[in-house]
Amino acid sequence: MEINQLPAYDRSDNPTGCCPRFKPEGWDLQELHFKDKLFVRVETKSLFHIPVNMGQIFSKTFKAIEEANAMDGDQFVILTNAPSPWKSEHYFAVAKAVAGQELVKLNGSFLTKVFEGPYSRAPQWEEQTKASVRERGKTARKIYFFYTTCPSCAKFYGKNYVVVFAEVS
Repeated sequence: MEINQLPAYDRSDNPTGCCPRFKPEGWDLQELHFKDKLFVRVETKSLFHIPVNMGQIFSKTFKAIEEANAMDGDQFVILTNAPSPWKSEHYFAVAKAVAGQELVKLNGSFLTKVFEGPYSRAPQWEEQTKASVRERGKTARKIYFFYTTCPSCAKFYGKNYVVVFAEVS
């Protein structure tokens, strides 16, 4: 893929009015390259990796991104990592700066792997992704999760897709 490009994400197929229906085609086993790719970074509180204030933080962040007209078209992704059981970091891809929000630029190469199932399988998905990275002769430096739908939408769609992004070296 080209620098800073993601597989297409069709946000128009959205019968819930919340999370669009995720189509996993084109997302599995991709090698993506970011160079100064712009993201809004926010933190949420967790209790043993279970989100506590995610809905409130996400609503506020989405509102700020929409008001700034900074949504990055079909290049939508929110990358999440959990540096501790007590907090998570979330990176919202944006097309431009968003007033009042922390902006970060991500650089590096990433390998993706798509999974489907309950969020509780995240530790197993992380290990399977690391094994996939090793099979390609690379090392996983940092793991991010793209939770494609909220729990309510996953129930509505009958599928809960998660894309694991492994930053590789």
